[in-house]
Order: sequence, then structure tokens, then C-alpha cells
Amino acid sequence: MTEKKLNLLRSIRPLATRDYRLLFAAVGIEVFGTGVWTIVMVFQVIALNDSPLALSAVATGMSLGLFVFSMLGGVIADRFSKRRIIITVQGGTAAIMSAVAALSLTGTIELWHVAVASFAMGAGSAFFYPAYSSYLPQVLPPEQLLAANGLEGALRPTLGQGLGPALGGIVVGLFFPAIGAVIVAASYTVAFIITLFLSRREHLDEPVAPEDRTSMWGDLRAGIRYVVGTRWLLWTLIFGSSLALIIQGPIEVLLPFLTRDRFEDAEATFGFLLAAFGIGGAVGSLVVSSLRLPRRYLTFMIACWGGGTLPLVAIGIADSLIVMLAALFIVGAATGAGVVIWGTLLQRLVPLDMIGRVASLDFFVSIAFMPVSIAIAGPLSLLVPVPVIFVVAGVLPPLLAVIALTAGRMRQAEAGRPLDAL
Repeated sequence: MTEKKLNLLRSIRPLATRDYRLLFAAVGIEVFGTGVWTIVMVFQVIALNDSPLALSAVATGMSLGLFVFSMLGGVIADRFSKRRIIITVQGGTAAIMSAVAALSLTGTIELWHVAVASFAMGAGSAFFYPAYSSYLPQVLPPEQLLAANGLEGALRPTLGQGLGPALGGIVVGLFFPAIGAVIVAASYTVAFIITLFLSRREHLDEPVAPEDRTSMWGDLRAGIRYVVGTRWLLWTLIFGSSLALIIQGPIEVLLPFLTRDRFEDAEATFGFLLAAFGIGGAVGSLVVSSLRLPRRYLTFMIACWGGGTLPLVAIGIADSLIVMLAALFIVGAATGAGVVIWGTLLQRLVPLDMIGRVASLDFFVSIAFMPVSIAIAGPLSLLVPVPVIFVVAGVLPPLLAVIALTAGRMRQAEAGRPLDAL
């Protein structure tokens, strides 16, 4: 058997496990719905209030929901049934998005409705992903986690940043945002139904025994102590939060307006730009997951995230759609490759009984400045030209990556914990 076939088999091996297939399907459909919502939210807000300030305020809701509940989500994931958390979140989000679709169809939707829905979606993610991250190592053996993260890493950009936004742009462009909202609600409802079939295995569903529990505050402090005491982990999270502050606002808030100023069919063009980012992420994820991890896995991961923002400079200075598509493809590929390695590190190097808390701290620190970035992007665009903002967003992260590599002593951490020895 050729090495190429062996790599392919390695990358899809997790799909042989029934519970992982169900999780994979549910997450894929949910991510697709979220991708459609990205477009629906933008143009629903523009239809109600055509202002970057309004879009900044509403888009901040999703990040704010993640921020507010991210710490609690990890503690809950380490204390209670991961399966029940996953089902509850999917069902609740399906109900909320169904209400939004009904309001939009009847023409009674208001700006605050969209903001509340975005906040609820962010809050749901704050509970879902720590539970998912903790659930996955219990469903799959350690040697399949890299492949599973690669599959998810390909699924998320393909559907969430690719097909979902592309279809959302077409639907909203041809019809109106309400039809897109119906698609979002249907997606979450299907994902909720699929999660109901996850196995009721005792070792997966049993919460922590009462006699073994500490207080929730004690659990949280233990997680924080672990992160602060693990140098590579701490500096990776610091770098991630800085990256979110620099690039999140320009991409989420300013790119739609940049697209509208440069191209006639703004809705579809914006969707295709996000699709290019998503396809790049899928390619980067699949390539990394089908190969062996680099020996300098932390260095490679930070280099992907830091150097991967350089093509944003082209977004600022190029009026060509092809150049912008290529730039976002490269950014997506570098981001996806780094995310696959990061997820594998959390699941293989962090103790099993602490994965939920560390994953939630990852959420918390990584998104700490995300609402700030989104909130200030609109006002900042009134003071600084949007193309200049994209140029700065492209060149600053590589400099911060060098600081993170040095301060985090990444090379020493790699030498002390070679992954091929785990």
C-alpha cells in the first residue's frame, strides 16, 4: 500500500466509530447553519440599519456570549454528562433560531432580536465546545485524535466559512434574509435530532461523583493554575488573544463594506470571499492531519498563525477579486493547519479530567479581545481608511509570533514533550 493511501486511511479512520460519525454529522450541520447565519446576520442588520456601527454592535453579541459563559462552560463540562450538555445546547439554539426565522418571515424582527440571537449562539458555543473537546478523547483512542481534529478542521471551514456563507449570500441576494434564517433554524433542528442518538454509555454519561467534587470555584482555580503554570500553553493563549484583537474586527465588520464598495453584487461576493477562506482552512487541516506532526509542533503552529495573516495586506491594497480570493485561501490554510495541531495538543497533553476547563480557558483568553475588536472596528473605520486597517492586521501578527515563541520557550517545551513518544 502506498504512503498516500496510508495517509488517507489514517485521516478517515475515526469515522469507523459510530458515536464519532454522529458527532461529525451533527457538528457539520450545525457549522453549516452558523455559516449561513454569518451572512443572514450581516445583511439583516444592514436592511434594518445600514451602518458599520450597528453591525459592530450586533456582531459583538456572539463574541460576548462566548466571553461571558466560556469559563462556566468548561467547569460544567468537567462536572456533568458531556452528552447531555451537547444535546441541551443544540436543542436550545434550534429553538432560538426558529423564533428568529418566524420574526423575520412576519416582518416583525428588530435589531435587538438579531443581537440577542447572536448572543445566544455564542453562549451555546461556550458550553458546547468544552463538552465536545472532553467527549472526543473518550470516544476515540489517542492515536486517532489528530485525524479527528483534521476532519473537524476541514469540516468547519468547508461548511462554516465555505458552503454556508456562499449559499447564504446567494439566498439572501436572490430573496431576503428571512429565507436564510429559515435555513439556519432547520440546520440546528436537524443537528439536535442527530445528537439524541449518541450512545448512553455509563462511563461517558456519569457526572462526577458528589464525594469527588470540589466547588465550582475550586475547579476553575485549578484550571487557571494549570494554564498559568504551563508556559507554552500560557503564551499560546496570550498570542491567540492578541491575534483576535487585531484581525477579528476587520474581517467580520469591515470586509462586507469593503466588498460593497468594490463590487456590484456585494452579498454573493462577500459569501465567496468567506468561502475561499473556508476552503483554504479545509485544505490546510486535511494536509496536516494526513501527515505526521512536525517535530517542532509548537513552532510550526505559531508560525502558521502569525505568518498566515500576511496575505491580509493584499485585501487592503488589491481591487482584484481573484487576488482577494487567493489571499483569504492562504490565510484560511495557515489558520486551519495551526488549529488542528492546537486541538491535538490540548487533547493529548492536558489531563483528561481538566480538558473541559482548559478548553474553556482557551475560549476565554482567545476571545477576550474579540468583542473589543468587533466593537471598535466600525468607529475605527471612520478615522482610519479601511485598506490601511487590513495592512496593519496583516503585518503585526508575525512580529507578535516571534515574541510568543521566545517568551513561551516553545523549543524547550517541544524537546521535553516529543509527541511521537506519547
